[in-house]
Amino acid sequence: MTTVVQPPPVELPGPLLFVRYAYPPNRLGYCGPADSLAFREYGIAGVVDTGLVQLAQAFAGAWPYLELIAGATGIRDPLDRRVVEAYWVGNRLLDTIPLQRIGDAMEERFRPRLGAQFGRLAEGVLEGGVPHHSFHVFGVYPWVGLLGDDRKADRALTVLDRCRVRWGQVTAIAGDQVTVTSRPLSWNGRVLALGPLITETAESSVTSVAELAVGDWVSLHWHWVCDRLSERQLRALRAYTKRHLDLVNNRVRHSGPAAALDR
Repeated sequence: MTTVVQPPPVELPGPLLFVRYAYPPNRLGYCGPADSLAFREYGIAGVVDTGLVQLAQAFAGAWPYLELIAGATGIRDPLDRRVVEAYWVGNRLLDTIPLQRIGDAMEERFRPRLGAQFGRLAEGVLEGGVPHHSFHVFGVYPWVGLLGDDRKADRALTVLDRCRVRWGQVTAIAGDQVTVTSRPLSWNGRVLALGPLITETAESSVTSVAELAVGDWVSLHWHWVCDRLSERQLRALRAYTKRHLDLVNNRVRHSGPAAALDR
Protein backbone atom coordinates (compact mmCIF):
# COMPACT_ATOMS: atom_id res chain seq x y z
CA MET A 1 0.00 0.00 0.00
CA THR A 2 1.32 3.43 -0.91
CA THR A 3 1.77 5.79 2.02
CA VAL A 4 0.62 9.35 1.40
CA VAL A 5 2.94 11.83 3.07
CA GLN A 6 1.05 14.97 3.96
CA PRO A 7 2.79 18.35 4.15
CA PRO A 8 2.90 20.04 7.56
CA PRO A 9 -0.40 21.63 8.64
CA VAL A 10 -0.98 25.13 7.31
CA GLU A 11 -0.43 27.70 10.06
CA LEU A 12 -3.63 29.74 10.01
CA PRO A 13 -3.77 33.26 11.42
CA GLY A 14 -4.82 33.25 15.05
CA PRO A 15 -8.39 34.51 14.53
CA LEU A 16 -9.13 31.77 11.99
CA LEU A 17 -7.58 29.13 14.23
CA PHE A 18 -9.83 30.41 17.01
CA VAL A 19 -12.89 29.88 14.79
CA ARG A 20 -11.98 26.24 14.24
CA TYR A 21 -11.84 25.47 17.94
CA ALA A 22 -14.59 27.77 19.20
CA TYR A 23 -17.23 26.99 16.55
CA PRO A 24 -18.33 23.58 17.94
CA PRO A 25 -19.64 24.84 21.32
CA ASN A 26 -20.93 27.98 19.62
CA ARG A 27 -22.89 25.85 17.16
CA LEU A 28 -24.45 24.01 20.11
CA GLY A 29 -25.38 27.27 21.81
CA TYR A 30 -23.06 26.89 24.79
CA CYS A 31 -21.02 30.06 24.38
CA GLY A 32 -20.12 32.86 22.02
CA PRO A 33 -22.24 35.01 19.69
CA ALA A 34 -25.83 34.13 18.83
CA ASP A 35 -25.08 33.98 15.09
CA SER A 36 -22.96 30.83 14.90
CA LEU A 37 -23.40 30.60 11.12
CA ALA A 38 -21.78 34.01 10.59
CA PHE A 39 -18.94 32.93 12.84
CA ARG A 40 -18.50 29.72 10.84
CA GLU A 41 -18.54 31.62 7.54
CA TYR A 42 -15.51 33.62 8.64
CA GLY A 43 -13.62 30.37 9.09
CA ILE A 44 -14.67 29.00 5.72
CA ALA A 45 -13.97 32.24 3.84
CA GLY A 46 -10.65 32.81 5.60
CA VAL A 47 -11.48 36.46 6.24
CA VAL A 48 -10.04 38.33 9.23
CA ASP A 49 -11.54 41.72 10.05
CA THR A 50 -12.90 43.68 12.98
CA GLY A 51 -16.20 41.82 12.72
CA LEU A 52 -14.48 38.51 13.45
CA VAL A 53 -12.59 40.04 16.37
CA GLN A 54 -15.86 41.27 17.85
CA LEU A 55 -17.40 37.81 17.50
CA ALA A 56 -14.39 36.25 19.23
CA GLN A 57 -14.69 38.70 22.12
CA ALA A 58 -18.22 37.41 22.72
CA PHE A 59 -16.82 34.08 24.00
CA ALA A 60 -17.09 34.71 27.72
CA GLY A 61 -15.35 31.43 28.49
CA ALA A 62 -12.32 31.57 26.21
CA TRP A 63 -11.66 35.28 25.70
CA PRO A 64 -10.49 36.07 29.26
CA TYR A 65 -7.95 33.25 29.00
CA LEU A 66 -6.61 34.66 25.75
CA GLU A 67 -6.28 38.06 27.42
CA LEU A 68 -4.48 36.46 30.36
CA ILE A 69 -2.00 34.55 28.18
CA ALA A 70 -1.30 37.54 25.95
CA GLY A 71 -0.96 40.03 28.79
CA ALA A 72 1.31 37.79 30.86
CA THR A 73 3.63 37.00 27.95
CA GLY A 74 3.97 40.46 26.45
CA ILE A 75 1.94 39.70 23.32
CA ARG A 76 -0.29 42.61 22.34
CA ASP A 77 -3.01 40.73 20.48
CA PRO A 78 -5.09 38.08 22.34
CA LEU A 79 -5.82 36.54 18.93
CA ASP A 80 -2.15 36.13 18.06
CA ARG A 81 -1.74 32.60 16.75
CA ARG A 82 0.67 31.68 19.55
CA VAL A 83 -1.89 32.70 22.16
CA VAL A 84 -4.80 30.91 20.51
CA GLU A 85 -2.74 27.74 20.12
CA ALA A 86 -1.59 27.94 23.74
CA TYR A 87 -5.15 27.95 25.06
CA TRP A 88 -6.72 25.29 22.84
CA VAL A 89 -3.77 22.98 22.14
CA GLY A 90 -0.89 24.05 24.38
CA ASN A 91 2.60 25.44 23.88
CA ARG A 92 5.51 26.87 25.86
CA LEU A 93 3.79 30.16 26.58
CA LEU A 94 1.69 28.51 29.28
CA ASP A 95 4.63 27.67 31.51
CA THR A 96 6.04 31.20 31.39
CA ILE A 97 2.99 32.75 33.06
CA PRO A 98 3.63 33.61 36.73
CA LEU A 99 1.44 31.83 39.24
CA GLN A 100 0.39 35.17 40.71
CA ARG A 101 -0.98 36.34 37.34
CA ILE A 102 -3.01 33.18 36.94
CA GLY A 103 -4.29 33.32 40.50
CA ASP A 104 -5.26 36.98 40.31
CA ALA A 105 -7.09 36.48 37.01
CA MET A 106 -9.01 33.48 38.32
CA GLU A 107 -9.93 35.27 41.52
CA GLU A 108 -11.19 38.35 39.73
CA ARG A 109 -13.22 36.24 37.37
CA PHE A 110 -14.66 33.51 39.59
CA ARG A 111 -14.62 34.55 43.26
CA PRO A 112 -17.69 36.82 42.85
CA ARG A 113 -19.56 33.85 41.43
CA LEU A 114 -18.35 31.21 43.88
CA GLY A 115 -17.80 33.05 47.14
CA ALA A 116 -16.34 30.71 49.79
CA GLN A 117 -16.30 27.88 47.25
CA PHE A 118 -13.62 29.70 45.26
CA GLY A 119 -10.93 28.07 47.39
CA ARG A 120 -11.69 24.70 45.84
CA LEU A 121 -11.14 26.05 42.35
CA ALA A 122 -7.99 27.88 43.47
CA GLU A 123 -6.43 24.62 44.66
CA GLY A 124 -5.90 23.69 41.03
CA VAL A 125 -4.03 26.91 40.29
CA LEU A 126 -1.78 26.46 43.31
CA GLU A 127 -1.01 22.89 42.24
CA GLY A 128 0.11 23.87 38.75
CA GLY A 129 -2.98 24.47 36.66
CA VAL A 130 -2.33 26.77 33.69
CA PRO A 131 -4.72 28.59 31.31
CA HIS A 132 -5.20 25.68 28.94
CA HIS A 133 -8.67 24.57 27.89
CA SER A 134 -8.24 21.24 29.69
CA PHE A 135 -7.77 23.06 32.99
CA HIS A 136 -10.92 25.07 32.33
CA VAL A 137 -12.87 21.86 31.66
CA PHE A 138 -11.48 19.70 34.48
CA GLY A 139 -10.61 22.32 37.07
CA VAL A 140 -13.20 25.07 36.58
CA TYR A 141 -16.34 23.66 34.94
CA PRO A 142 -17.44 21.48 37.88
CA TRP A 143 -17.21 24.34 40.37
CA VAL A 144 -18.99 27.04 38.37
CA GLY A 145 -21.98 24.94 37.40
CA LEU A 146 -21.17 24.49 33.73
CA LEU A 147 -22.06 20.80 33.87
CA GLY A 148 -25.65 21.64 34.74
CA ASP A 149 -27.45 21.77 38.07
CA ASP A 150 -29.44 18.58 37.59
CA ARG A 151 -26.62 16.56 36.09
CA LYS A 152 -26.19 12.83 36.49
CA ALA A 153 -22.79 11.16 36.51
CA ASP A 154 -23.07 9.69 33.00
CA ARG A 155 -24.16 13.01 31.52
CA ALA A 156 -21.42 14.90 33.36
CA LEU A 157 -18.80 12.47 32.04
CA THR A 158 -20.06 12.99 28.49
CA VAL A 159 -19.86 16.76 28.85
CA LEU A 160 -16.34 16.60 30.31
CA ASP A 161 -15.23 14.36 27.45
CA ARG A 162 -16.89 16.18 24.57
CA CYS A 163 -16.05 19.67 25.80
CA ARG A 164 -12.34 19.03 26.22
CA VAL A 165 -10.26 19.34 23.06
CA ARG A 166 -9.15 15.79 22.36
CA TRP A 167 -7.05 14.08 19.71
CA GLY A 168 -7.79 11.24 17.32
CA GLN A 169 -6.30 9.51 14.28
CA VAL A 170 -8.14 9.54 10.97
CA THR A 171 -9.13 6.10 9.67
CA ALA A 172 -11.61 7.06 6.92
CA ILE A 173 -13.08 10.11 5.19
CA ALA A 174 -16.46 10.17 3.42
CA GLY A 175 -17.83 13.53 2.35
CA ASP A 176 -17.63 15.81 5.35
CA GLN A 177 -17.65 12.85 7.76
CA VAL A 178 -14.30 11.90 9.28
CA THR A 179 -13.89 8.59 11.11
CA VAL A 180 -11.24 8.63 13.83
CA THR A 181 -9.97 6.46 16.64
CA SER A 182 -9.74 8.25 19.97
CA ARG A 183 -9.66 7.63 23.70
CA PRO A 184 -12.71 8.95 25.58
CA LEU A 185 -12.65 9.77 29.26
CA SER A 186 -13.45 7.00 31.73
CA TRP A 187 -14.40 7.14 35.41
CA ASN A 188 -13.88 4.26 37.84
CA GLY A 189 -15.31 5.95 40.90
CA ARG A 190 -12.04 7.60 41.87
CA VAL A 191 -9.95 8.48 38.82
CA LEU A 192 -10.80 10.36 35.65
CA ALA A 193 -8.65 8.83 32.91
CA LEU A 194 -8.31 8.16 29.21
CA GLY A 195 -10.15 4.97 28.37
CA PRO A 196 -9.62 2.35 25.66
CA LEU A 197 -9.61 3.33 21.98
CA ILE A 198 -12.97 3.73 20.28
CA THR A 199 -14.00 4.59 16.74
CA GLU A 200 -16.12 7.71 16.31
CA THR A 201 -17.37 9.84 13.46
CA ALA A 202 -16.94 13.60 13.50
CA GLU A 203 -18.00 16.35 11.13
CA SER A 204 -15.62 18.60 9.25
CA SER A 205 -17.63 21.78 8.99
CA VAL A 206 -14.91 24.44 9.14
CA THR A 207 -11.79 22.40 8.56
CA SER A 208 -11.65 21.27 4.92
CA VAL A 209 -11.49 17.52 4.37
CA ALA A 210 -9.05 18.31 1.55
CA GLU A 211 -6.51 19.03 4.31
CA LEU A 212 -6.90 15.56 5.80
CA ALA A 213 -5.73 12.05 4.93
CA VAL A 214 -6.03 8.66 6.55
CA GLY A 215 -3.38 8.39 9.25
CA ASP A 216 -3.45 12.08 10.18
CA TRP A 217 -3.82 13.14 13.79
CA VAL A 218 -6.55 15.70 14.34
CA SER A 219 -7.99 17.69 17.20
CA LEU A 220 -11.68 17.35 18.01
CA HIS A 221 -14.14 19.47 19.99
CA TRP A 222 -17.60 18.10 20.63
CA HIS A 223 -18.62 16.42 17.36
CA TRP A 224 -16.36 18.34 15.01
CA VAL A 225 -12.82 18.08 13.67
CA CYS A 226 -10.94 21.28 14.50
CA ASP A 227 -7.53 20.99 12.87
CA ARG A 228 -4.82 18.67 11.64
CA LEU A 229 -2.14 18.41 14.32
CA SER A 230 1.60 18.54 13.83
CA GLU A 231 3.73 16.20 15.94
CA ARG A 232 4.60 19.10 18.23
CA GLN A 233 0.96 20.05 18.70
CA LEU A 234 -0.06 16.45 19.33
CA ARG A 235 2.60 16.12 22.04
CA ALA A 236 1.49 19.39 23.62
CA LEU A 237 -2.22 18.52 23.64
CA ARG A 238 -1.51 15.14 25.18
CA ALA A 239 0.87 16.58 27.76
CA TYR A 240 -1.38 19.39 29.02
CA THR A 241 -4.43 17.13 29.07
CA LYS A 242 -2.60 14.50 31.11
CA ARG A 243 -1.12 17.19 33.36
CA HIS A 244 -4.56 18.45 34.31
CA LEU A 245 -5.99 14.96 34.68
CA ASP A 246 -3.19 14.19 37.13
CA LEU A 247 -3.93 17.46 38.91
CA VAL A 248 -7.61 16.71 39.55
CA ASN A 249 -6.97 13.03 40.30
CA ASN A 250 -3.97 13.26 42.61
CA ARG A 251 -2.86 16.74 43.56
CA VAL A 252 -5.86 18.70 44.81
CA ARG A 253 -7.79 18.06 47.98
CA HIS A 254 -11.14 18.71 46.33
CA SER A 255 -11.54 17.23 42.85
CA GLY A 256 -14.13 18.94 40.70
CA PRO A 257 -14.73 15.94 38.45
CA ALA A 258 -15.13 13.69 41.50
CA ALA A 259 -17.67 16.09 42.98
CA ALA A 260 -19.60 16.05 39.70
CA LEU A 261 -19.35 12.33 38.99
CA ASP A 262 -19.98 10.89 42.46
CA ARG A 263 -23.74 11.29 42.24
